[in-house]
Amino acid sequence: MSREHGQGVADDVRVTTHHAHGEHAGHEGHEGHEGHEGHAGHTGHGGHEGHAGHGDHVAQFRRLFWIMLALAVPTVALSPMFAMVLGYELPGAAWVSWVSPVLGTVIFAWGGRPFLTGAVDELRARKPGMMLLIGLAITVAFVASLGASLGVLDHQLDFWWELALLVVIMLLGHWIEMRSLAQTASALDSLAALLPDEAERVEGETVVRVAPSELSVGDVVLVRPGGSVPADGRVVDGRAEMDESMVTGESRTVARTTGDVVTAGTVATDSGLRVEVTATGDDTALAGIQRLVADAQASSSRAQRLADRAAGWLFWFALGAAVLTAIAWSALGMPDAAVIRTVTVLVIACPHALGLAIPLVVSIATERAARGGVLVKDRLALESMRTVDTVLFDKTGTLTRGEPTVSDVVTTGALDRDAVLALAAAAEADSEHPLARAIVRAAAERGLTVPRASDFSSSPAVGVLATVEGSEVRVGGPRLLEEHGGAEVREAGSWHDDGATVLHVLRDGVVVGGLKLADEVRPESAEAVEALHRRGVQVVMITGDAESVARSVAGEVGVDRYFAGVRPEDKSARVAELQAEGRRVAMVGDGVNDAPALAQADVGIAIGAGTDVAIASAGVILASDDPRSVLSVIELSRASYRKMKQNLWWAAGYNLLSVPLAAGVLAPVGFVLPMSVGALLMSLSTVVVALNAQLLRRLDLRPEASS
Repeated sequence: MSREHGQGVADDVRVTTHHAHGEHAGHEGHEGHEGHEGHAGHTGHGGHEGHAGHGDHVAQFRRLFWIMLALAVPTVALSPMFAMVLGYELPGAAWVSWVSPVLGTVIFAWGGRPFLTGAVDELRARKPGMMLLIGLAITVAFVASLGASLGVLDHQLDFWWELALLVVIMLLGHWIEMRSLAQTASALDSLAALLPDEAERVEGETVVRVAPSELSVGDVVLVRPGGSVPADGRVVDGRAEMDESMVTGESRTVARTTGDVVTAGTVATDSGLRVEVTATGDDTALAGIQRLVADAQASSSRAQRLADRAAGWLFWFALGAAVLTAIAWSALGMPDAAVIRTVTVLVIACPHALGLAIPLVVSIATERAARGGVLVKDRLALESMRTVDTVLFDKTGTLTRGEPTVSDVVTTGALDRDAVLALAAAAEADSEHPLARAIVRAAAERGLTVPRASDFSSSPAVGVLATVEGSEVRVGGPRLLEEHGGAEVREAGSWHDDGATVLHVLRDGVVVGGLKLADEVRPESAEAVEALHRRGVQVVMITGDAESVARSVAGEVGVDRYFAGVRPEDKSARVAELQAEGRRVAMVGDGVNDAPALAQADVGIAIGAGTDVAIASAGVILASDDPRSVLSVIELSRASYRKMKQNLWWAAGYNLLSVPLAAGVLAPVGFVLPMSVGALLMSLSTVVVALNAQLLRRLDLRPEASS
C-alpha cells in the first residue's frame, strides 16, 4: 500500500490495507447517499392547546378512557332517565338511586379534568373551541344532574348517563387522536448524534480521548479511518476520501488533504487525518444546519384545524341559542321550562360526533397508509398534501438507489466482458469500498465464476492491486492510468459526460477493459413522475451532485426542472423560491442535508430507507423507498379530507338542527324535542360518523395501485 500521506499519520492510526474503504478515491469517489437529510419537522400534534398532548399522554388518555368506561357502565345502566328511555325497571333498593350521582361526580371530576383544564386555557386565550364546548356541556350536565338528584331542580334534568357517555366518547376521541399524532425521536437530537462520542486530541507525543465539547480552536485531533470529524477544522497532516454526504448531500466521496477544510460529522472513509480545529459547538456547520431546521420549524404555519374552527362556531351558536331560549321561555312566564330547555340546549350542543369526526378519519387513514407503506406523523402535513402542486425530489436515495451499480462493461479485445468483470471482482473481493461491493455484486448477479485473489493491497486515490491466476490485476481510476501509462477506454468520455464513475481494469500493466458505475435510477421513478404529471403536479429534482449527473438523471426520469450542486443552506432557499412562485411544495428527501428544505416545504416527506433524523422529523414517512408512494400520500390526503368534511358537516349539521328543536322553536306547533330523544339522536350521529370513516378502508394505497 502506498504510504504517501506521511509516516506520522499512518503510524498514529495503525491503518491496515485490508479494510481501507477508499481505495478508489481516484475514481472520483463513490455514489454514496446524497446526504441523510431530515428536518426537525412539524411537531404537529396540532391539537388542543388546553390539554397536554405528546408522547406519554397517549398512555394517560388510554388509561383514563378504560377507567371511565368501567365507571360509566353502572352509571348509565342504573340511571332512571336511561331506564325510562329503554323501558326497563331498576332495582328497588335505596342505594340504586345514588350510584349514578356518585360515579357521575367521579367521572366529571376525574375523567372531565383534561377538558375542563383545556376549557380554562381557551377562555384565557379568548379562543373558544372544542375544549370549551365540551367543558361547558359536561359542567352544565353535572350541575343540572346534581341539582336534580338533590331535589333542587326538576327530575327531567337528571343527565348523569348523558354526562358519563359524553366524557367516555370524548376521551376515546382524544386517545385515538393522541395515538395517531404521537411524535417520536427529536430530529435535532439525531443531528447531534452525527458527532462522535469522543475526540482524540493530540498532545505532544500522546493522544488523549476527550469529549468533543472539550475541544478548543487550535487543538489538533486525530481522525481514524471510518471515524467522524468531531469539529470543523483544517487538515494539517494526511490525505483521505471524506464521506460528506451526511452534511453536504454530495453523493461521492471527496478527497481532502493538507490545507483543506473538513466539516464536523463527516467521515474519513479510507485513511487517517490530523485536523486542526477551527470551530466548535454552535459555530460548526452542523450546528448551523440545526439552527436552520429550528428556524424553519418556528416559522412553519400552524393552520387551525377544521374541527377546532367548527367547535368555535358551535360554541357561540350554542351559547347564543341558550341565552335566547332562556329569555324566550322566561318571557312566556315558564321559568321551569326555561331552565329545562336551556340546559337541554347546552348539553345537546356538545359535539359527540364532532369529537370523533376527525380522530376517527385520521386513525383509519393512518392505518390504511401504513399498509400502503406510508407513515403519517403530522396531520397538518397529510391535510396539506391534497393542495400540493409541486413535488421536489432529492435525487440520491430517492429517485436513485443511492448506491453505485455496474451499468456497463467494455473490453479492449483481449478478454470478453464477463472475463473483465470477473477479474475486477476477484481483485476487489477483499475491499469494503462501495464501488468494490458493487463490482462483486454485479459479478454474482451475472452468475460469473470469480477466481480467488491473493496479495491484496489498496492505495488511496489510486486503486487496488491483487494477484489473480498468476497475473497482477489492478482496478482503479484516472490516477491509476497516470501511474501506469495506460490509455482510457474509448467509451470513458461519454461515461464521464453522464456523470458516471469510470474504473479501468489492468492485467500485468495492460488495460483490458473498463467499468461504468453509476447511481442506478429506480425503475419506479419515471412511472412516479409520469403519474404526478397526469395529476397536474410539477416535478422538480434537487441534488448536491454535479450538473452532468443531475442532467443525466433528470432526462431519464422526465422531471420538469432540476437544481444541481445545491448545498444544504441553499436547498431551503430553493424551496422558498418555488413557494415564491405561488407553488405548494412537497419535499421528498432521505437525510440530514435535506433538513432545512423539509422544514421549509409545505409538506416534508422522508424516505424510510434514510436516516433516523429524517424518519424522526418529517410529517409523512415513506416506509418503502418507492417514489410512487408519494402518489399514495396524495390519494390518501384527498380521500381523508373528503371524509373529514363529510363528517364535520354531518356532526355540525346535527347540532345546527337539534339545538333549535331542543330550544323549542317548534313549540308553537306543539313539538318540543325531548331530552332523551335528543340524546339518542346524538348517539346516532356518532354512529353515522364512525361508519362513514370506515369507508376509508376501501382505499388501496399500494404504490403500484396509486400510480
